[in-house]
Amino acid sequence: MKLTILGCYAATPRTITNPTSQVLEIRNHMFLIDCGEGTQVQLRKNKLRFSRINHIFISHLHGDHFYGLVGLISTFMLLNRQTDLHVYGPKGIKEIILLQLRYGNSFTGYNLYFHELTSKESEVIYEDEKVLVKTIPLKHRIYTNGFLFQEKPKERKLNVEAVESYQIDTVYYRKIKYGGNITLDDGTVIPNAELTFDPEPTKSYAFCSDTMYDESIIPIIQNADVLYHETTFLESEADKAEKTMHSTAREAATIAHKAKVKQLLLGHYSTRYSNIELFLQEAQTVFPGILLADDGKVFEFD
Repeated sequence: MKLTILGCYAATPRTITNPTSQVLEIRNHMFLIDCGEGTQVQLRKNKLRFSRINHIFISHLHGDHFYGLVGLISTFMLLNRQTDLHVYGPKGIKEIILLQLRYGNSFTGYNLYFHELTSKESEVIYEDEKVLVKTIPLKHRIYTNGFLFQEKPKERKLNVEAVESYQIDTVYYRKIKYGGNITLDDGTVIPNAELTFDPEPTKSYAFCSDTMYDESIIPIIQNADVLYHETTFLESEADKAEKTMHSTAREAATIAHKAKVKQLLLGHYSTRYSNIELFLQEAQTVFPGILLADDGKVFEFD
C-alpha cells in the first residue's frame, strides 16, 4: 500500500504548499482522494500516470478539496482519454462540474460517471474482487465524508511440496488458493491448512478530512492500519477548531488511540503555523505512532 501526498495544507494555496489531494495505490488500483487546486501539477511533479486514475473520491464541496477537479477532467479530455472515469462525492458535484464543462464547451470524449452521496450513515460505495471502499460520515460545516479503503483477503499461498506429495492435479490449484479442501480419489479429505500457507495480511487506510472531534467514527475506522486525520489547529487554538468544525492535533491523536489504529498520519495544517513539527509534538503526547504528511511525501506501508 503506497500513499503519495500531493497537498495537505488548509485554506488557500501558496507557492510553497498545496491544498488537499493524495493518491492511494492499493492492490493495483490508483485512487485519487480529494482534488484541491493544482492537483494535476502535483501529479506531474510526482510522476504519477494520469491514465491509471479511474476513481476519484471527493470528501466535500469546499474549494480546497475539489477546485482542481474540473481542470483534471478537462486535461483527461486533452489527453484523448478513452477509459471511464468515476467520481464519488456529495450531491451537487455533478451539477457543478457539468455546468463548467457546458459553458466551456469542453465535454469529455470518455464516459464520466458521478456517484453522488447523501447518506449520513456509512455505506459501501465501491467494491471489486480486491478492494472495498466505504464512507466515513464526518462532522463539518457542510456535508462531508471520509473514506475507508480496505483490501479484501488475498489468495492463500500454495504449499507446492504438500500438493505434489498428494499428487493433486493442477486444475485444483485455484480452488486450493481460495481456501478449498481437496477430496482424493479414495475419499480422503485433505484440509486446506495442509496445502497452503497463510496469505499476507490485508491493509486498510482511513482518510478523515475535514471534521471536528467526533467519536462516532471510531467503530468504522477501528484497527485501521493507517488513519489520516485532519489537524488544522493546535490545542492552543481549540476554540477556533470548535468554531470552524475542525480538529486539533491532540484530538486527532485521541481518535487514533481510541480506535486502536496502527499509525496516525497528520495533515490539513493551517497555514498560520510556520513549523508543522509542532503538530507532531502535540499528538505524540497521546499517541506514539505519528507520521507527518507534507507535499510530495511518499509513504509505503508493508
